[in-house]
Amino acid sequence: MIVVHATSSYDSRFTSKLGVDGAIRFAKEKHIPVIYLQDDSPEQFYFMDDCNPDYWVHSQGGEIHFDMTPAHLYIVGGHLELCLSATLHDVIYQWAKKPPRDHTVTYFMDAIYSNGKSIDPSEPYYGDLIKFLNVVSYGRPGGEYWTKLNLLESMGLIVRQDNQIEYIKGTLPHWERTFPDAYQVEVQLRGSVNTVLRSAPGWNPPRILFDFVDSAIYSHTS
Repeated sequence: MIVVHATSSYDSRFTSKLGVDGAIRFAKEKHIPVIYLQDDSPEQFYFMDDCNPDYWVHSQGGEIHFDMTPAHLYIVGGHLELCLSATLHDVIYQWAKKPPRDHTVTYFMDAIYSNGKSIDPSEPYYGDLIKFLNVVSYGRPGGEYWTKLNLLESMGLIVRQDNQIEYIKGTLPHWERTFPDAYQVEVQLRGSVNTVLRSAPGWNPPRILFDFVDSAIYSHTS
C-alpha cells in the first residue's frame, strides 16, 4: 500500500483522514507492506494516526524511484489529479516493462482527496459540486485555498453509477500509452461487473484491473 502525501497542507478539511487511517489498519491486519510518501510540507501536518509504516520515502510530486514488484497495489492519500496520479503513472510504467502478468490497483475512495477539477462543467452534477465546495469552505480562514473533497464524496454528488464509472475512467493513469495491446484493461466500481476499457486477443490475456472500493473500513478485499 502506498499512502501519498496524507497531509493537511493539501487536505485541510481532513476529508481523507478517516479513510487513510482505516486503510492503514486494513493493510497491517493483512500484513501488506505500507509505504508513506512525504514531501517538503511541514512534518507536523501529516495526519496519519499510525506513524510506523514499513518505509518513509521522500517524494516531492508523488514520483517513485523504488521497484514496484507486487502485482496488487493499494493506493490512498494524495491528490487524485496530481501527486496520486504521478505515483500511479510511475507504477504502471514499471509494470509494463516487466513480463506480462495480471495487475490490480485498488483505490480506497474515502482515503483519496480531490479538488474536483476533473469534473467537466457540462456535467449535470457540476452545480452540486460547486454548491458542496462552497458550503464546506464557507467562512473558512482567508489563507485557506484549494478546497478538497474525498473521492467517495464525489461519488455521492454524481449519484448515478453509469456517470460514476465515466468519471473514474477519466481519473485513471494513461494506461493506453503504457501497456501494449496484449493487455486487457478493466475498471470495477464497488464490486460491480467489470467494465472492459480495452479487450485483448487470446483466451486468457494478462489483465490490468482498476478497482474502486468505498472504504477499507468496510472492505472484504484481500
